[in-house]
Amino acid sequence: MSLVRWIRRNLVVIVGLLTLAYLILPNIIVMVFSFNKPAGRFNYSWRQFSLDAWKDPCGVADMCDSLSLSLWIALWATIGATILGTMIAFALVRYRFRARGAINSLIFLPMAMPEVVMAASLLTLFLNLGAELGPMTILIAHTMFCLSFVVVAVKARVLSMDPRLEEASKDLYAGPVQTFLRVTLPIAAPGIAAGAMLSFALSFDDFIITNFNSGNTVTFPMFVWGSAQRGTPVQINVIGTAMFAIAVVVVVTAQVITNRRKKSALSK
Repeated sequence: MSLVRWIRRNLVVIVGLLTLAYLILPNIIVMVFSFNKPAGRFNYSWRQFSLDAWKDPCGVADMCDSLSLSLWIALWATIGATILGTMIAFALVRYRFRARGAINSLIFLPMAMPEVVMAASLLTLFLNLGAELGPMTILIAHTMFCLSFVVVAVKARVLSMDPRLEEASKDLYAGPVQTFLRVTLPIAAPGIAAGAMLSFALSFDDFIITNFNSGNTVTFPMFVWGSAQRGTPVQINVIGTAMFAIAVVVVVTAQVITNRRKKSALSK
C-alpha cells in the first residue's frame, strides 16, 4: 500500500524521467555505435569496440565539407533570423500600426505550414526570379523559416518585461540608446538566445527545404540521407555524438551561469 502511495505522490516525476529517457535513448544509441567497427557497409549491428572513427572523423570523402557547409549556413541563417526576428518582435509589441494584427497572424504561417509546401513555394519563387540554386538560396530559405521561431521566442520575453524598469532608466537621465543597451537588451537576452539556439538547430538539421532549394549543393543532412542508401559510415555517429555533447555543454554552462547570477543577486 505504501508503494502505491509513493507512486501517486511521485507520478509526475516518474513520468518526466521516463519521457526524458525516451528522448535521450536515440542519442545514447548514436553515441554507442560511434565506437563500433562494423563488418559491412551498414553500422546497424554491434560487432567490435573501436576508436578508428574518432581518430579520423573526416575519413569519409566529402563528409566534412558538407558538415562545414551546414555549419556555415546555420550560423549566418541564425544571425540574420535573430537580428530581423528581434526587431520584428519589438515592433509588434511596442508599436501600433496598420496590419499589425495580420502580421501577428502571418508570423505563425511558416511554423504551421508543412515543410514540403514551403519548400515547393520557395523553389517556385527562386526559379521565377532566375536565381541559381545553391548555398545562397539555402541560406535565404533557412533565414525565412527560422524567422518565425525567433519572433515568437523574443516576443514572449518582451511581453513579460516590466515597463517600469525602462521608465526608471529614463528618470535617471539615460538616453534611448543607453536604456536599450543597459536595460532592455539584457532583459530580452534570454529570449533572443533561445530563438538563436532554436534557429541554429533547425537550420543545421533541415532536410526537406534544403533538398528542394539546394541544386547540386550537399549539406550534412543530405549527405547522411545519401549515405543511408549505400552504407552508413561510423563517422556520422561521431559527428552526431560531438554535436550532442557540444549542445549539452552549452545548455549546462548557461544554466550554471544563470544560477550563479541569481545567487549573487539574492545575496546582494
